[in-house]
Amino acid sequence: MFRLPTGHRLPLAKFVTDLALWTAATPLAFLLRLDARVVQYGPELLALVLVGLPFEALAIYLLGLPWRSWQKVGVRDLFGLLQGVGGVTVGVTATCFFLAPALQVPRGVPLIAALLAVFLLSGVRLGTRLYAESRARRASGGARDAKKVLIVGAGEAGTLIARDMLRHPQARYVPVGFLDDDPSKRRKSFLGLGVLGAIEDLPEVLATYRVDEVLIALPSAGGRVIRRIVELAREAKVAHRIIPGVYEIVSGKATINEIREVDVEDLLRREPVRLETDEIADYIRGRVVLVTGAGGSIGSELARQVAAFGPEALLLLGRGENSVFQIDRELARAHPDVARHALIVDVRDRGSLRAVFERFRPEVVFHAAAHKHVPLMEANPEQAVFNNVGGTRNLAELALEFGVARFVNVSTDKAVNPTSVMGASKRVAELVVLQASRRCAPEQAFVSVRFGNVLGSRGSVIPVFKEQIRSGGPVTVTHPDMVRYFMTIPEAAQLVLQAGSMADNGTVYVLDMGDPVRIVDLARDLILLCGKEPGHDVEIVFTGVRPGEKLFEELLLAEEGTLPSVHEKIFVARKQERLGGSLFDRLLGDLFDAASEHDGARLRATFQALVPAYTPPDANGAPAAPSAAPPAEPDAAEPVEAEPVEAAEVDEPAGARAAVGVA
Repeated sequence: MFRLPTGHRLPLAKFVTDLALWTAATPLAFLLRLDARVVQYGPELLALVLVGLPFEALAIYLLGLPWRSWQKVGVRDLFGLLQGVGGVTVGVTATCFFLAPALQVPRGVPLIAALLAVFLLSGVRLGTRLYAESRARRASGGARDAKKVLIVGAGEAGTLIARDMLRHPQARYVPVGFLDDDPSKRRKSFLGLGVLGAIEDLPEVLATYRVDEVLIALPSAGGRVIRRIVELAREAKVAHRIIPGVYEIVSGKATINEIREVDVEDLLRREPVRLETDEIADYIRGRVVLVTGAGGSIGSELARQVAAFGPEALLLLGRGENSVFQIDRELARAHPDVARHALIVDVRDRGSLRAVFERFRPEVVFHAAAHKHVPLMEANPEQAVFNNVGGTRNLAELALEFGVARFVNVSTDKAVNPTSVMGASKRVAELVVLQASRRCAPEQAFVSVRFGNVLGSRGSVIPVFKEQIRSGGPVTVTHPDMVRYFMTIPEAAQLVLQAGSMADNGTVYVLDMGDPVRIVDLARDLILLCGKEPGHDVEIVFTGVRPGEKLFEELLLAEEGTLPSVHEKIFVARKQERLGGSLFDRLLGDLFDAASEHDGARLRATFQALVPAYTPPDANGAPAAPSAAPPAEPDAAEPVEAEPVEAAEVDEPAGARAAVGVA
C-alpha cells in the first residue's frame, strides 16, 4: 500500500475529482446496461451510490491517489488503481446484498461500473500526462531543432531509452524507430515506433529518415556487432553513441543520462560471464578475506566483487596509500555493512604480513600484488624477484601456517614460455604456490589463475594510446604484427572468483581470453573514435619490440595444452612431472642471492634452471634460443618429487591459440 506522506495537506481538488469520477461510474453503468429501463431501478442505483461513497473515499485516501503525480503516471500507478477499484467493487456489492437482499441489481452492473471507474480515473491521469508532455515539447522549441535518433536494438534497453526520450522532449531527442536483427520483431512497433529493418539496413534507413544520430542499445551484444554498427554509421558520417554494456549497468536499466560515446571497450565487447554465484558465496560469505594489491586494477575489482558476497571482513592490503584509500572509501559507500580494514603493507615485508595474519586470521586470500611492466622488470630484475616471487612465498607460507582455506594467486599469460624476467618471475610464483599446495591440509586449496590483458588497467596500452592521441600523436606501436587478447577488469575478477570456488588444490587455471586483437588495429580504432583520421591527424609509429616482449602471448588455450573444467570459460593447464621440493628450495635460494647481489646474469641463469622454457633476450633485445643446458640435477640422496607443469613449457603445440598481454 502507498505510504501516506506525513506533514502534507490533502490535495483537495484531486481528491474530489477522483471521488466524483468514481461515483459517476455507477449511474453510467446502469445506463449502459439498462438503457431506458434505468428509471425502474432507482432504489438499486441510489443504494449502490450511497454505499459506495465511503468505500471509494477511503480507498482514494489509503491508496494515496491524491499525492501521486498525474503528469508522470506509470504502469504501477494504473495497477494500483485496478487493485483499489476491484476491492471496492467486491466490498460494495457484498454490503448491498447483506443490507438489502431484496434489491435486484443486475449482475453485470458492478463489473461495468468497475471498468468505467478504471477508465475514468486512468483517463484523467493519462490526459494530464499527455498535456504536460505536449506543453514541455512546445516550451523546448518543438521538434524543429531536435535530433532525430535511430535506436539500434528493440529490446528492453532500446524501449527504455525510447520511452525516456518521449517523456523528456526538453532533451531534444526524437526517436524515429528501431533496427533489430531479431526476425520476430520485424514490422512490429514499440511505443508507436516501428522496427525499420535489420542492422545491415542502417545506411538506407539513415538516408530515408534523415537521421542525425545512431544510438546503440545492445548492452549484451558482442564486439563484432558493435564494430559493424560503428563502421556503417561512420561510413554514413552520422554521429553514433551507445548505452553501457552489461558490466556498467549496475541499476539494471538504461536511461538517457547513461548514454555515452562509443569507446574501444565496446568494439572489443565479449559475451557476459555466467557465474555460479552460489558456489562463490559458499567460500566467501561470512569469512575474512584478504586481497593483496587491493589498490591496483585487478585487486580493487576483486575487492568490489568480494564485498558483494558478504564477507565477515575484507582486508585491503597494498603499499600505495592513495589507491588503497580510494578503494576503501568506495567500498564504505557501496557496502557500509561490510567490515573493512585498509592495510598499508608491502608483501615483501614478512614481519608486517605476519602481524596481519596474527591479528585478522584471514580465511581466503586473493594475491594480486605484483610488478607487471615487462621493460621495467628487464631493467630492474631483482625487484621482480623480491616482489613477485618473494611476496608470493611470504604469503603462501603464512597461509599454510595460519590455515587459510583458499589461496588464489593471480598470474599472467607471460608465465608461459616466458621471454621476460617479469614472465619468469610470475611462473616461479606459480611454482611457489604449487609447492605450498603439496604441504597444505586436506581442507586447504592453493591455486593460480592465469589470464592476459585487462582493458583500461593502469599503465596498459589503451590509456597510453588515449594520452598520445590527446597530445596530437604519434601513437607508438611496437610491431605491426603484435597481437594480444583482452578482457574487461570485471570479467577477469569474476572468473578469478569462480576459479577460487573450484579450488582443485595445486591447479593452474587458464581463463578463456576470447579472440586476439592486433594492437595496430586497436590504435586505429581509438584514433577514429576520437574523431581523427589515422595517418592524417594522428600518425602511427612502429618503435620495435622491446626487450622481453613477445609478438603474442600463450595462454595454453589449445586442446593440446589445457583440459576443460566445469566452467565454460575456465580451463585447467595440463601437467607433467618435474623439480623436487628440495631442489626447488635450493634454486629459489640461489635466485634471491643473485637478486640481493644485483647479479643480473646469474639471476637469469637461475630463472632458466627453475623454468627451462624461459628464453631471455640477447644483448640486442631479441629473444634468445632456448637453452640447451639440462636442468640442474637434484640432490643424489633425495628422490625427485613429482611436480606438475604445463606440457606446453616443454613443447608448445603448433596449433595453440595465442593470447595477449601488453607490458
